[in-house]
Amino acid sequence: MKKISLLLLSFVLLVSTSACESELDVVPQGAPSSGNFWKTPADAKAGVNAIYALYSDDNMYGRGFFWLNNASDDIGTKPRQNAERIKNFIVDGSESDTKDIWRIHYEIMKRCNDVIRNIPNISLDEKTRNGMLGEAYFNHAVMHLELAYHYGDDRAGIPIQDRENPTNVYVPRAKNVAENYAYIAADLIKAADLLPYFDQLTPDNRGRAHKTAAWAYLVRTYLYAKDWDNAIKYANMIVASGKHKLLDNFEDVFKISNNWSSEYIWSVTSSAENTSLGSIFPGVCLEDKGWGVYNGWGNFYPTKELFDTYAPNDKRRGATILQKGDKFVYFGETVTFNEGNHVVSSSNRTGYQFKKYMEPFSYPKTTSGGVDIRYVNANGDKPSTALNVPLLRYADVILMLAEAKLMKGQNADTEINMIRHRAGLADISGATMVDLKRERRCELAGEWTDRHFDLVRWGDAKETYAKPLHHYNGSVIYPARNFNPAIHHVWPIPPDEIAVSKGALTQNQGW
Repeated sequence: MKKISLLLLSFVLLVSTSACESELDVVPQGAPSSGNFWKTPADAKAGVNAIYALYSDDNMYGRGFFWLNNASDDIGTKPRQNAERIKNFIVDGSESDTKDIWRIHYEIMKRCNDVIRNIPNISLDEKTRNGMLGEAYFNHAVMHLELAYHYGDDRAGIPIQDRENPTNVYVPRAKNVAENYAYIAADLIKAADLLPYFDQLTPDNRGRAHKTAAWAYLVRTYLYAKDWDNAIKYANMIVASGKHKLLDNFEDVFKISNNWSSEYIWSVTSSAENTSLGSIFPGVCLEDKGWGVYNGWGNFYPTKELFDTYAPNDKRRGATILQKGDKFVYFGETVTFNEGNHVVSSSNRTGYQFKKYMEPFSYPKTTSGGVDIRYVNANGDKPSTALNVPLLRYADVILMLAEAKLMKGQNADTEINMIRHRAGLADISGATMVDLKRERRCELAGEWTDRHFDLVRWGDAKETYAKPLHHYNGSVIYPARNFNPAIHHVWPIPPDEIAVSKGALTQNQGW
C-alpha cells in the first residue's frame, strides 16, 4: 500500500479560510474532490472507496461516539478527565476525545455527495452505476443519522449539506431534527432501491452497503422519528426477505468466523494484518495493559447495574461480561479472570470486563512468541483485530420491530420471545415496554446501538441517572448524577465548528 495525500474537505475545513492536507494510509485509496478527477470508471471506484476509508479512524468506531455512550448506566471508564465530564454532563464540545466526531461525519457525507453528483456523468454500466450511487446514499444516511440524534432536536436540527453545490458551505441548521430524519429516510429508500442483497455481493465486496442494511437503518431512523408504522413496515420487509436469521448460539455472534453470518447486517470491516483497516474497539475494551501480554487500553467496563440486569440463567450474561472467577482462554491459555496473574488493574473502574470482543485474543501466540496477526494486530498501539465490530445486527431489527409494535399497542410476544429463546429464557406473554427495555439492554450491551440514547428517547434518562453506579464489590463508583432532559438530551456542538461557520451554526440550548 502506498502513502497518499488526502485533501480533507470536511465541514470544518470547508468553512475555514484554507484547506489542510493530511497524510493517511487508507484502504481503499483516494478522497477525490478536485475538478480534474471524476472522469473514468477508475475514478468512480476510487471515489466510492474513499467513503469507507474514514470508518477506520479511531475517532469513528474505535472510540468516538462510545465516549458519549459512557454517559449511560452500563459503562464505567478508566479514570480520565474527559470521561468524567461526559459522565456528569459538564462538557462543552471541545473535548479532545469527541470534538472530531462531527468533522469526520461531515467529511464522509461530503465524499458521498461527491459520488452522487459526479458518477452520473461517468460512463458506467447501469448495474455498476446503481450500486455506487446506492452505496453513497446509504453511507450518507448512516452518517447523517448518527449526527442527527446526537445533536438535533425539535428546536434545531443539524445542517444538511448542499448536495448540488459543494461551494455553498455556510449552511444553517435544519429547522428541526424531523427535517433531518425525513432527508435520511429519503436517502435510505433510494439506497435500498439501488443496492443488491448482501448474498448477491462477491466475497471481495463484503462490507459494502446492501439492501437490507438500508432497510435496517430506515427502521432505526423511523424509531427515532417515532414513526412506528414505517418502522414496522421496513422491519417486516427484512424479516420477509428471508436473508437473515439469529444464530443459534448467542456467543457465536462475536466470533471471527461469523463476521458475515446470517445475523450480520452492518459492521465495521476489520483486519488484524492491515493496520490501517478496522476498529480498535476490541483492544480498547481489553483490560488495561492486557496483563502484560498485549497492550489493551482498558477504556470501557460494564457496571454492576448492567450485570445485575441479567437473570442468572441468561446465556448472554456469561457471553457478554467476565466476572471474578470466570475461566476464559487468553492467547491459548485457560486463565481465571481477576484472580492470580489476571487480577484487574487499578484503572479497571468496575471489576468486570466485556467479553463480547475477546475471541480474537483467545488464539495462541506463534512459535516465536508474537501474536498471530491473522487474528490480532501486532501493534498494540492500534489494537484492531480480525473481528468485525457490529453496528446493527438482525437481533436489533427484531427488537426495534417489537418496540414499534408495543408503541402502537400491538402484541410483540413473538419478537421478544425469539430473543429470549436464544438466551435460554422462558417465553413470556403480554410483553410490555418493561420487557422490551430489559431485553434490549441485555442483548445489545457494550455495542454501538447506544444505551444512553435509548434511555433518552424513552424518557428514562433522568430517573436512571439519579441512581449511583457500582463496582462488582458493591462500592459506589459514580454517585447519582443530574440529567436535565431539556438540555442533556443532545450534546453540545464543537465550538470550533461554530466559530468558523460565519454565524450559520448555533449552539444547542443550555450548553
